[in-house]
Amino acid sequence: MPRFSVIVPSHGVAGRLSRALDSVLTQSFGDVELIPVCDGPGCPAADVAARYAGRDRRVVPVHASPSEGVAGARNAGLRSATGDWVLFLDGDDELAPDALAALAGRLRETGEADVVYCGHERVPWWTGDPAEPAAPLLARATDGAFPPERAPWLTGVGLPAWSAAYRRAFLAEHELAFPAGHFTDVGFGGLAALAAGRIAVLRRVVVRHRVRRQGSRLNRPGPHHAELLDQVELVLTRAAEQGLPARRHAPLFGELFAAVLKTAAHPRRLPHGRRAFFRRAGVLYRRHRPAGFRVPGGSLGVQHRLLAGGAYSAFRALRAANRAVGGALTRVPRPRGLRTRLRYRLQLRRPLDRNLVVYCAYWGRGHLCNPAAIHAKARELAPHLRSVFLVEAEQAATLPDGMEYAVIGTRRYWDVLARAAYLVNNANFADAVVKRPGSVHLSTQHGTPLKKMGADQAMYPVVAAATGSFARLLARVDRWDYNLTSNRHSTEMWESAYPAAHETLEYGYPRNDVYYTATAADVARIRRELGVPDGKKALLYAPTHRDHASGFETGLDLGALCEEIGDEYVVLLRAHYFYDRGDRRASGRIIDVTGHLSSEEVCLAADALITDYSSIMFDYANLDRPIVVYADDWDVYREVRGVYFDLMRDPPGRVARTSGELAALLRDGSYADEGARALRAAFRERFCQFDDGRAAERVVRRVLLGEPPEALPPVVPLAERVPAPAPAATTLTRS
Repeated sequence: MPRFSVIVPSHGVAGRLSRALDSVLTQSFGDVELIPVCDGPGCPAADVAARYAGRDRRVVPVHASPSEGVAGARNAGLRSATGDWVLFLDGDDELAPDALAALAGRLRETGEADVVYCGHERVPWWTGDPAEPAAPLLARATDGAFPPERAPWLTGVGLPAWSAAYRRAFLAEHELAFPAGHFTDVGFGGLAALAAGRIAVLRRVVVRHRVRRQGSRLNRPGPHHAELLDQVELVLTRAAEQGLPARRHAPLFGELFAAVLKTAAHPRRLPHGRRAFFRRAGVLYRRHRPAGFRVPGGSLGVQHRLLAGGAYSAFRALRAANRAVGGALTRVPRPRGLRTRLRYRLQLRRPLDRNLVVYCAYWGRGHLCNPAAIHAKARELAPHLRSVFLVEAEQAATLPDGMEYAVIGTRRYWDVLARAAYLVNNANFADAVVKRPGSVHLSTQHGTPLKKMGADQAMYPVVAAATGSFARLLARVDRWDYNLTSNRHSTEMWESAYPAAHETLEYGYPRNDVYYTATAADVARIRRELGVPDGKKALLYAPTHRDHASGFETGLDLGALCEEIGDEYVVLLRAHYFYDRGDRRASGRIIDVTGHLSSEEVCLAADALITDYSSIMFDYANLDRPIVVYADDWDVYREVRGVYFDLMRDPPGRVARTSGELAALLRDGSYADEGARALRAAFRERFCQFDDGRAAERVVRRVLLGEPPEALPPVVPLAERVPAPAPAATTLTRS
């Protein structure tokens, strides 16, 4: 039987769960049982927990339905726990180093208590000094274990469940479990404090609570705030049944109603039903007010009196001076030109056009990437929807015939942005775009992240300087309703890079559908259009952008490479889209395809891919064709840009660190041998998880047609997928 069981609910925190689990497993005190509680098999957090369970027997994952909330998750963990003591840890928090050793030592000093209240640290998500909100409460308590009467201010309702350790036998004896619903910490903490015979405190920090950028879920607007009163009533009813003495009853009552009044006075938390909340709270106040209870002084005391008297109108008037209801329409848009600004603000007052979808790709580069694939599928499945693509003026001529578009910055551009019910982008819309209530913003992304992205870039000065204001970046992210991913790795990394309240759609990338739907005739046509000679093997060389370099540098002498590997090869050079300058780099056997709009078509034309750290490798892997990583400056790139995993340890194929090594791989055919295929298979298993040819259909049905998730086409298993045929002229083995 372990000394401690640590229960970790994990709903919605898969991207940060590893840090929580590591903080437990790396404790200097190792007699611990770690119980991650996941939504169910196959969910993102379950995959993380399973990896840990596979390498450490102390990890015992359990499952709980997400519909049961955090209370259900913690109760599921409690039913599975076998330790002497139980601790709770949120999936995005961490145990402080040596916390369990300190707790074990404290228990030896105090003797067995029922509850040990511990210090915790609130760590700002971005910048700022950590705070220890429990420190003043714990400082007043005596040493050793003592009856609750000696510290009546420790009511249990003001400290979160993860700020205490509970003797498991005590919980079982009193049949204590987390009450259903929101604000479950209030109910559980109050009931545990009422049942405890002896308590103790540990003044050092045990848990580092990482404050979410989007704040606590409990503080968001909604009818769930009425459930706070359910928890208050539960605790006060139990206190009355026990005949709780006034010395303890008054602090408990005061702390509970301080929380109630804070909610009642907060218009954003209760956009509807504030009067009903206030009335019910007043009934509870009058029914459970302890004899001799003295209201606090100042404004809070006035609020107590108004609540006791049921004077809602006076209460509302008291708070009116501080009321500031925010909304999207109060933000001032910044289109250029006074007339355009006024026109945009006027359009924002008009009703949303429920049949209008606005698309944009790569800041207006044309009909490309995921937005283009979604648009094509929407024309098939939702022909009633009107589509408008946003483009830069010089890209308008590249759009398909008959496509409706708006040039970025024009009045028409602002008109459609103001009225559209659906906005789809693979990057982000301008800062000035207002997220209207009822509109739906879909971020499709445009690759799988190897390099650090979003808020994760902050620790890398070069790229952070180029990114600009992270506050503005995250304000744009706050507009998202959905974020699309093509694999579980992306799900976890986007959660870290873009902390916000949007929903993740693990549907695959629509642009990659073509890798499973293209025919041999399509491949042959594309090769002709790109100028690939008949009978030649086409090597696609696609290097990524270097944040520490100015301008485009290939890092590889392609002419010399062609001379070394033989004349049966041609090289398709595709620079990063930052350097789209036409075909200036084309010569002889080097065909510059940077200006070709569709990277998917270029990939279909290639027999093999040579890249460095570009995300194109994740997409190309869907074709199950050879990939070579040319990593001549990996160490510099990793230090300057930051990466999410070690590509040298988990590559999609053979790795070359010099041009000589690359030429040798191509000459002897080892770039496509059995070892290379094994590396590619493992890479595909990890990163081609949801790309199966039906991603666009899933997106259109869910986002644009509103179909429920269970009605969508399931993801086809990787082993059952058939990639587009490779170019007929190649065998990828040197004769």
